[in-house]
Amino acid sequence: MEKARKNWLVIGLVVLALAGGYYAWQNMDRNALPAGIASGNGRIEAVEIDISTKTPGRIKEIRVDEGDFVTAGQVLAQMDTVQLEAHRRQAEAQRQRAIIGVEAARNLVTQREAEKAAADAVLAQRRAQLDAAERRLARSEQLVKTSTVSQQVLDDDRATAEGARAAASAAEASLAASNAAINSAKSQVVDAEASVEAAKASVESIVADINDSTLVSPRDGRIQYRVVQPGEVLEAGGRVLNLVDLGDVYMTFFLPTDQAGRLSIDSEVRLVLDAAPQYIIPAKVSYVADVAQFTPKTVETAEERQKLTFRIKAQKELLKKYIRMVKTGLPGVAYVKVDPNAEWPASQTGTLVQ
Repeated sequence: MEKARKNWLVIGLVVLALAGGYYAWQNMDRNALPAGIASGNGRIEAVEIDISTKTPGRIKEIRVDEGDFVTAGQVLAQMDTVQLEAHRRQAEAQRQRAIIGVEAARNLVTQREAEKAAADAVLAQRRAQLDAAERRLARSEQLVKTSTVSQQVLDDDRATAEGARAAASAAEASLAASNAAINSAKSQVVDAEASVEAAKASVESIVADINDSTLVSPRDGRIQYRVVQPGEVLEAGGRVLNLVDLGDVYMTFFLPTDQAGRLSIDSEVRLVLDAAPQYIIPAKVSYVADVAQFTPKTVETAEERQKLTFRIKAQKELLKKYIRMVKTGLPGVAYVKVDPNAEWPASQTGTLVQ
């Protein structure tokens, strides 16, 4: 029994020694970083994009599965467009009818202009007749004074002049009516042309909806989720797929106040992933939070201020080159230059990714 207790005691001391050694190694490794270099733990993250419907409808087919890599412009899913095609044919028929209406309205304008020309001729004739009747009346009025013509002739000439005057007035009214008819016919042309444009816009809108029924990938990436299945009916804006944009990959990590305060956008970063520690990925700082996190709003002491951390993002353009190898959520360590004049340690091992 005594021997067993001694064995357990020895095992406990070994465990404590190992734990202490590991803790010392961690501190030594952290302290081994040269001045101007800081480090923080983080994970690989990427922008997620929801592929959604623009108009309500039924899902006809989905051409990709979860985990598939897709390219920008690739067709991902197709909505059923039977009803939209019917609306398009109806709109095109209305447009054709409106075009015919424009032709009819223009023909009416031509007819009204011909009627106006006839009214002009009639008015000219009536005015000539009125002029002749007024001349004859004036002569009769002079001749009746010398009894050269009878009173009956004078009365007849006066009646003829009044009739010619009335006919001329009627011709003028007819001409005014012709002008009004022309203006009305021209307004019908404008209205018919507007109907053509409205019908054309309706066709274009329906065609746009038909085109939007083919869901394409906006970016290169990987399908993360299939939210629905073929045959399901969605409302406008309904989610169909979730896409991870692997062209916009970054690592998020945190640094304390004294280190984050010395960072600037484009500061140099080197990423080392737990899954591939033999590779060193060069990157740059693309974002530094303006507000500290996980601390009270008011900090009273210097000791408390050391608990402040700021969120940092490091991005790497070359990750597009390894798009099929990137896995979001991978943990790793980000080493960053808080002093732009600092030198990376020559002893750092690993292959620098280019």
